[in-house]
Amino acid sequence: MSEYAGLGLFMALGAGTILLLLVLTSVLGPRLRFAEKDEPFECGESPLVSPYRRFPVKFYMVAISFIIFDLEVVFLYPWAVVFRDLGWYGLLVAAPFLSMLSIALAYEWMKGALEWD
Repeated sequence: MSEYAGLGLFMALGAGTILLLLVLTSVLGPRLRFAEKDEPFECGESPLVSPYRRFPVKFYMVAISFIIFDLEVVFLYPWAVVFRDLGWYGLLVAAPFLSMLSIALAYEWMKGALEWD
């Protein structure tokens, strides 16, 4: 367990820094509240539409699909780096993952989830 002492110290220092900053912000920060400060902020401009409006379900479907495929591609990067060293064995081991990814993408494409109208 002594090998993990540096990691534990790093995590403890990180957590301590976060707690210190939270305490300092609440103690030293300004406490003035007024209407302009409570408004939603959009790049220095007044909001054009209500921030509480409803978004179409298609927006959420595209966002969820992006997150899912983005996370799956993250797992492909290490595999692609050592692909030549793994040879055919690496391809056979990754084939179920790649086929599942391809089937899911084809399914979304056929259902029209990738269309943005």
